[in-house]
Amino acid sequence: MPKPIALSTTTSTAQVQWRAYYEMTKPKVVALMLLTVLVGMCLAVPGIVPVQPLIAGMAGIGMMAGSAAAFNHLIDRRIDGLMARTYNRPLPKGRVSIAKAATFASLLGTLGFAILYTLVNPLTAWLTFASLIGYAVIYTAYLKRATPQNIVVGGLAGAMPPLLGWTAVTGEFHGNALLLVIIIFAWTPPHFWALAIHRKAEYAKVDIPMLPVTHGVEFTKTCIFLYTVLLAIACLLPVLVGMCGPLYLISSTLLSTGFIYKAWQLKFHEQQGMAMKLFKFSIYHLMLLFIALLVDHYLWA
Repeated sequence: MPKPIALSTTTSTAQVQWRAYYEMTKPKVVALMLLTVLVGMCLAVPGIVPVQPLIAGMAGIGMMAGSAAAFNHLIDRRIDGLMARTYNRPLPKGRVSIAKAATFASLLGTLGFAILYTLVNPLTAWLTFASLIGYAVIYTAYLKRATPQNIVVGGLAGAMPPLLGWTAVTGEFHGNALLLVIIIFAWTPPHFWALAIHRKAEYAKVDIPMLPVTHGVEFTKTCIFLYTVLLAIACLLPVLVGMCGPLYLISSTLLSTGFIYKAWQLKFHEQQGMAMKLFKFSIYHLMLLFIALLVDHYLWA
């Protein structure tokens, strides 16, 4: 009997360890990001996306995004351990050592870069690497702790995925892909500032200069509202250049109206928990917006 028990214990330990590494890649965030990559790929061509750049591109970009997330866990391990939202992450809890986390993040990023460089194209590989550096180093290690505009400046790295999808298929820049980047760039501040309002006390506790901490909640609410209006304008850009048809126009208008209305409620008629509700709504907003882009593209192709 002892051997089966030992085997069961070993298997259980391996499962826990695997889940810890998986958690470090922020799978839900990466999944949403890969949706925008896929849309970028599909909008780059009139028909079906070629199989090789589709599979290799999604795999390589996903791996490098997971690597950036793991580096984020590594760099933020001290403050994560002090915040209620993140104290149970693998590094603060000691489920993964610092050395193993660094090795995992490095290997995952290297493998992703190799896949993109050899099976997709060098442009996509280097752009994805730049995004990794932008998020893991420039934003996480510096901007996050240096300025209340951290999420605005650092948000460009998180806005790159549609462009990466586009270049994975075409091997070149295109203005239409940059319009998709602008949408996510405008979406990021109201999305994250809503969470920052909800977690203001925790950010203040760890000396992270998020906008609600440095400029107050009311000022942040105003910024959120103004950015939702800016986002609504950005969402119309694909229509203005002829990328999309009426389905996307209707969908984006409804989604933008909903986002603006919720931001208006947060600013002028706030109720308990509304900031977090706005944060959650923003996730569905981006997901449904890019699904509308995808459906509209093939409906009118």
